Amino acid sequence: MSLLTVKDLTVGFKQDGQIVPAVHGVSFSVDQGETVALVGESGSGKSVTALSTVSLLGGSAQVAGSVTYDGQEMIGASDKRLRKVRGNDISFIFQEPMTSLNPLHTLEKQITESLELHQGLTGDEARARIVELLERVGIHDAASRLTAYPHQLSGGQRQRVMIAMALANKPDILIADEPTTALDVTIQAQILELLNELKRDEGMGLLFITHDLNVVQRIADKVCVMKEGRIVEAGPTAQIFANPQHDYTRTLLAARPSGQPRPVPNNPRELVKTDGLRVWFPIQKGFLRRTVGHVKAVNDASIGVSAGETLGIVGESGSGKTTLALAIMRLIQSEGGITFDGEDVHGWSTRKLRKRRRDMQIVFQDPFGSLSPRMTCEQIIAEGLGVHGNPDGRKERDLVAEVMEEVDLNPATMDRYPHEFSGGQRQRIAIARAMILRPKMVVLDEPTSALDMTVQVQIVDLLRRLQVKYGLAYLFISHDLAVVRAMSHRVVVMKQGDIVEYGSAEDLFERPQTEYAKTLLQAALDLSA
Repeated sequence: MSLLTVKDLTVGFKQDGQIVPAVHGVSFSVDQGETVALVGESGSGKSVTALSTVSLLGGSAQVAGSVTYDGQEMIGASDKRLRKVRGNDISFIFQEPMTSLNPLHTLEKQITESLELHQGLTGDEARARIVELLERVGIHDAASRLTAYPHQLSGGQRQRVMIAMALANKPDILIADEPTTALDVTIQAQILELLNELKRDEGMGLLFITHDLNVVQRIADKVCVMKEGRIVEAGPTAQIFANPQHDYTRTLLAARPSGQPRPVPNNPRELVKTDGLRVWFPIQKGFLRRTVGHVKAVNDASIGVSAGETLGIVGESGSGKTTLALAIMRLIQSEGGITFDGEDVHGWSTRKLRKRRRDMQIVFQDPFGSLSPRMTCEQIIAEGLGVHGNPDGRKERDLVAEVMEEVDLNPATMDRYPHEFSGGQRQRIAIARAMILRPKMVVLDEPTSALDMTVQVQIVDLLRRLQVKYGLAYLFISHDLAVVRAMSHRVVVMKQGDIVEYGSAEDLFERPQTEYAKTLLQAALDLSA
C-alpha cells in the first residue's frame, strides 16, 4: 500500500520577479515498509522534492502537482492539517545534526517538545519515553545523557539523537536527507543497520536522500535518479545497478575515486616530523576547578611527512585525527617534539610563527562554513596575501586569476560571492586560498566528504596534480577509505588518541595488522558491497 504518492510535482522559486524552476514533473511513491532512494548531484532537486511533501519550502516557492499522504492531498492543505502530519506522521532526519539540534537545550528538553506537542506527554511519562527512544537508537546509559547538550556528543551520537526525535511519535514515513554523509564508515554502517532495523520493526516507509551510491545499494528497494530537477531513471535497486539505462546514471556509478598518487621522488626532504607528540585536555571539576584527569586526545604520536608525500590519517570521530594536525600547525598547545622543515616548531616566536604560517595551510571539510559570505571570491583567495605579503609584486587580481585557473575555476567569476557557487566550486575556492601562498604543507581535513561522488573524483585529481607540480606535503584526514587510498602514500590509523597502525597505504589496505584497522576496512567493504 502506498503511504506517500508524488505525482507530476513541479517547484519553482520567485527570484527578481521571475520563477526559477527547481523540480519538473517528478513522480514516485513510497509503500509501507519500503525504502525509496532519491540520488543525484547537488542541485538536482532531491531535498526540494522531500521538503515539498509537507510544504516546508517557504513563501517564495511555487508548487504544483500532487502529493498525497494516506490518500489525503498535502499541497494546499490547511496549516492545522500540516502541523498534525509534520513530525508526527512524516518525520525528517537532516544531514548535519549539530545545526538541527538547539545548542542551548538539553536532549531531554528537545525531545520532550515533540512528545508534548503531538502526544501530550510531560514529566516522568515523557522522560521514560525519551530514555526508551535513546536506548532504541543505541545511546548507552541513556538516562545519564538526558541533561547533555549537543556539543557534548560525538557526530554519531548526535545523529542517533536526531533519529530518536524523528521516531518519537512513531511516524509512518521517515525522510532521511543525507543522514550519513559526515559520519565515519563504522558509524555509517551502524546508522544504516539501525534504520533498516527500525523500518522492519515499525513497518514505516523510508525516503532516503543521498549522493552516495554505496549507501543506496545497501539500503534501498527502489532508486530514483535525479538530474536538473527531473527523474531520469527509476526502478528496483538491483536492476539500476546491474543495468543502468541513462548516461547520467552510468556516470554516477562510475564516479568513484581510483588510482594512486604519483610516487614520492627519490631521497625526499622530510618536511614534518613529530616525536612523542601529546595533546591532553584537562578535566576540571569543583568550585576551584581542580584538574581531576585528562582527555587524551593525542597520545605519544610519532610520524613523518616528506615533500611530495601524502600521509592519510584515518579513524573514527574522536580518535584525534584533526587534533594531531592542529598541533603540528601549532594551532593548539601540545607536548613532545615537532619539527617543520628542520626547525623546532615549539621554539618559534610569535613573529616567526606568523611568518611561517604561509608555509602551512589548511582546507576544511565544509567549504561554505569556512568562506566568509560577505567577501567575494577574489577577496577570499587574496586574503592571505594581505596578511603575509605579496613577494612577486604582481597585481593581486592577476595572481587570483592565475590560481583560479590552476584549480579549474573561471577567473571571470571572481567577483561573485560564495552562495553563487556550487559545493565543488566552493571547495576549489578554499583550495585556491591555500595554494596562492605557495605553501610547503597543506592539511586537508575531510575535504571531499560533503561533496558529490563526481565532484570528489575531480577534487582528488586536482589535489594530486597540484602536489606533483609544487612538491607539496599533504596531511589528508578522512573517513572515506576509498579517497584515502587514492590520495595517500602512507597511512596512520588512530583510535582514541593512539596510533594503532602506521605504514604504507598498500600494506594497510592489503595486509592490515590490527583488529581495529581490519574493522574499519570491513565496514568500508560492507558499505560498497
